[in-house]
Parts: sequence; C-alpha cells; structure tokens
Amino acid sequence: MPEEKKEKTYLWLEDRPGKSGYTFWKVLMRQIGQNIIVESKKNNSELIKAVRQLEDNKNQYIIVYDNSFDNLQVYQEQKLLRRYADKKENVFLLDLICFEYTLLEFDQLIQWIYAPEDEFLVKRSRAVKAREALIKCLSSGDVDYKMLREVSAYDAHLDSHNIEQLSAKLLFDLTRNTGFEVSKKAIGECWVRSCCEWNERQKDDICGLDNSRLSLKAKMESIYKGTSIRKEFSKTGLEVLL
Repeated sequence: MPEEKKEKTYLWLEDRPGKSGYTFWKVLMRQIGQNIIVESKKNNSELIKAVRQLEDNKNQYIIVYDNSFDNLQVYQEQKLLRRYADKKENVFLLDLICFEYTLLEFDQLIQWIYAPEDEFLVKRSRAVKAREALIKCLSSGDVDYKMLREVSAYDAHLDSHNIEQLSAKLLFDLTRNTGFEVSKKAIGECWVRSCCEWNERQKDDICGLDNSRLSLKAKMESIYKGTSIRKEFSKTGLEVLL
C-alpha cells in the first residue's frame, strides 16, 4: 500500500517577502516550528481571498492577521476573514494586534536592546514610559489607550494615529540606532541572528545581551514565550511548537 501523505501546516501572512514582519515569522517558524510552511499572500485582500477560496480540508492553515481594533478598514476586513475562517475546521486565526505590537509587548524588550547603564534609557525615557503604560492598558483589556498620560506625552499626533501606527512608531523610536532596529521595511539583525553576528556592530555597541550572548534559537524561544504568540498558538489546538 502507498504511504499516506503526512498533513502539512501552513502559516499565511499578509506581509510581503522581504518586509520585517515576513522575515520575523519566517525565522521564528524555522527555529521553533515543526516544518511549518510560511507563505505570503502579499496583502489583506489576497489573504482574505485565499481563505475564502480554500478547498483543501486535509492540511492545516494558521492565519496571521492584524487586529488593529481602531482602524475601521482593518476591522471590517477582519470580520470578513473570520466569517470565512469559521466555515473551515482546518483554518486557525491568530488574534494579534500587529507585528510591531507583538515585539513591543515582548517582556524582555528593554532588557535586550539597552545595556543597564545605557544613555538611551535616559534619552528615550518618554518612549519607555509610553510602552509600559500601553502594554499595561491593552493587556488588561482596556482599549482606550489614547487617554493615557504617558502615551499622549510621547506622541504629539496621537489623535491621528491608530494602534498599528503608534506601535510602529514606538517600536522604531525604542530600537533605532541599535542592532534591534525595526521599521516597516527591515528588522534588525540582532532579532534574526545569534549574538553577536551583527555585521555592522561597532566596539561601543553594547546591548543588554552583551554578557549572555544568546543563540538565535534561544532568542526565538524567549520571544515566543514572552509575547501573545504563545497564547494564540495554544488556542489553535495544534501541537506544533514548544
């Protein structure tokens, strides 16, 4: 008898290849996933279309889709995506605010990017306080983050920003000019390489990991455990990660 084909698990993204979000998920799955196939659907519309048109009921599909709750367009698209996903037993949605917020909420973020006596801790104190207040607010279930004094003091244009835009700005401001710098286009080498393989590292580039020197696998395990990713994967019922 022919050997029965083993089920595959796919992780579908709206991020384009080469962008920071895609690169992060590709590295994360390679380090702690079990042969999870990461695929880009290029944008929100194509991701929704792919789920709607999915006829394969043998393999498993994990969908990473932003839950930018105060972006009306994204909110409407997410409702549509959920409607299609709910009709399929092999499709699982990860309820994450956005890629930038996922890294922003990482419980060791500040300890990784800054050395204990780093001058950035002083120069970027407003951003550090804004992050702490934002994470505490959203983790409690309160989405009224624009009322936070620390956040409004940090972002002068807060009224015109949604949570994804705020998270991207805050993460960039906290990580810029470090090996952990994250923008829409690129993710710093210190996120996706073992310590210390940053090609452009200078002698005075000392971060919070300077003494521990973590491997890439150890980094990805820490991020998985220290963010909402772990909780969201546990909801899928798939035993595919640590």
